Amino acid sequence: MQALVTTNNPLRLVSTKLLSYLSPKAFVGWQSPMQLQDIADPSLPAPDWLIAKTRLCGLCGSDYKQVFMNGRVDNPMTSMISWPQVLGHEVVGEITHVGAQVSKRRVGERVLLNPWLSCVTRGLPPCEFCRQGKLAQCMNFGAGHIARGIHHGNSASATGGFAQRVPGHESQWFPIPDDVSDEQAVLGDPFSVSFHAILKAPPPERGTVLVYGCGTLGLLAIAILRAIYPTVKILAVARFEHQANLARQLGAHLVLPHHPTKQLVHRIAAEIGSTLNEPWVGLPMLNSGVDVVYDTVSSAETLGVGLRVTRSFGSMLVIGVEPAKTFEWTPLYFKEINIIGSNGFGVEEFEGQRKHAMEWYFDFIQQRGLDVTPIITHHFAMRDYRSAFMACYNQGKSGAVKVLFNNFN
Repeated sequence: MQALVTTNNPLRLVSTKLLSYLSPKAFVGWQSPMQLQDIADPSLPAPDWLIAKTRLCGLCGSDYKQVFMNGRVDNPMTSMISWPQVLGHEVVGEITHVGAQVSKRRVGERVLLNPWLSCVTRGLPPCEFCRQGKLAQCMNFGAGHIARGIHHGNSASATGGFAQRVPGHESQWFPIPDDVSDEQAVLGDPFSVSFHAILKAPPPERGTVLVYGCGTLGLLAIAILRAIYPTVKILAVARFEHQANLARQLGAHLVLPHHPTKQLVHRIAAEIGSTLNEPWVGLPMLNSGVDVVYDTVSSAETLGVGLRVTRSFGSMLVIGVEPAKTFEWTPLYFKEINIIGSNGFGVEEFEGQRKHAMEWYFDFIQQRGLDVTPIITHHFAMRDYRSAFMACYNQGKSGAVKVLFNNFN
């Protein structure tokens, strides 16, 4: 089959990084670690696995941050991956082959992938976190009968959706209702990430929240907040005008530009009627502030600004992944703010029920009429992957938010 294969070849890594200073196209150039190749069809590591033909696959921010080498070498997550990799974990597929012990799925079903490679997928009894449905915190990402990796795409055994076919344990594949389109279904993974984060720190009735960043996760957070907390005022910070337009369409009350940051803080203060505490130098701090910040960027800048605009005893959700840098964090202890990390998703409790986040997503579509497909801005054939990744690299010019592979021939 054809697949985009990524290796950790030192020569390719170094040459790509050096050439990228001349042109960002080097990240997907002839010498880059990721190349379109013919590889063997996936095999089943156990008889309760199956294979699906890829129909759609989303390009996640974590995928293109890896391709664009946007990370630190001392990141401890590098201990939880194996090579070579076929990235892509936002997968809609059609089942083509089932193992001898598959009992719940059938050939021909249209399915959505839950990519977490937790205990059950590895042939292991559930660990403490898996028993609680916290699949993204599994204790055994390096054990069992598949190679090390937290989810499809970063395990050499569990190849991802940048390929014509994808293997997966039968428990990972959720059947897609007939009245849910492929384009709706493919957003199930990022919806689940934002949904999980909001449930970790829900806003108070008639409160005010700030969604920092209006990429895929931020826009989905806005849509979810509008759907389940209609009395909450949603402020948003967008980098590009096309993101701002989508944020307004999905329910944000006020969308602010991300720069200059001092003006951003002043605008938030004016909107919520908060007094500003002006330091000798630098950004002011709000005397009160917003109830919750959902930071889908999580850079040093957004964390620094977020702490200054969150009220005392409020919460900041760290959802994005950016290389660490220093920032002024005095407001953290002064206002006793809760900083909460939010990673992935699993079985989520909402309105007194426990379901997997992807099942909740289908409920939101069918019962609440949620439609977040406007965030899908681009479709590419996998063979045009260079153009797809460059659209993600230069979002201001391309107008990209969610980019999909939709043709795998």
